[in-house]
Amino acid sequence: MRPLTVPDAANVILALQDEIRRTDDSRYDHRLHGLLLVAQGMTAPQVGRLLGDSTRSVQYWVRQFREEGLAGLAEGARPGRPRRLTEAQLKVVEAALRQRPEDAGLSGNPWDGKTLSAFLRRRFALDLGVRQCQRLFRQLGFRLRTPRPGLPRPHPELEAVHKQSSRR
Repeated sequence: MRPLTVPDAANVILALQDEIRRTDDSRYDHRLHGLLLVAQGMTAPQVGRLLGDSTRSVQYWVRQFREEGLAGLAEGARPGRPRRLTEAQLKVVEAALRQRPEDAGLSGNPWDGKTLSAFLRRRFALDLGVRQCQRLFRQLGFRLRTPRPGLPRPHPELEAVHKQSSRR
C-alpha cells in the first residue's frame, strides 16, 4: 500500500497548528491528545515532536493533570497587556466621538486615527499611535466613514445659458 501524502505539507502543518491554537476548546483537546499519548507509553519528547510542541509543554500538561485533573488542562486566564485608558477615560472618548472634532477643540473634518490620537494626547497626555486609535474606534463600536468628494456644481446662470444654446 502506498503511503498517503499531503501536497505542500510544511504549510499545511503550520496552518493546522494555527487552527489548533485558535480557540480555548481546540487547545484543550490538543492537550488531551498529548496526555493520552503519554498515558499510552510515549515519552514527553516523542509526544512533543509528534504534536509540534516542546517537551517542556508536554511535561507541564502532565504535571497540571496530576495536580488538578482534567481541569488542569483547561485554558487559564491570559490577562495580556493592561489597557492604557481607564473605563472613565473610554467614556469621555466615546462622548467626544459623538461630537465633531471642532467641538473638542481640534481641527479636521471627520474623526480619524490622527485626530483621535491628537485628542488623547491633549486631553489625557496619552500617546497612542494612529493604528491603535483605529482599533479603539472599532472597540467602541464606531466605523470610519470617509467623506465623499463633492463634485463642483456649475454656476446656475451659465448652466441655464448652456441649456438654452444646446437646444438649437
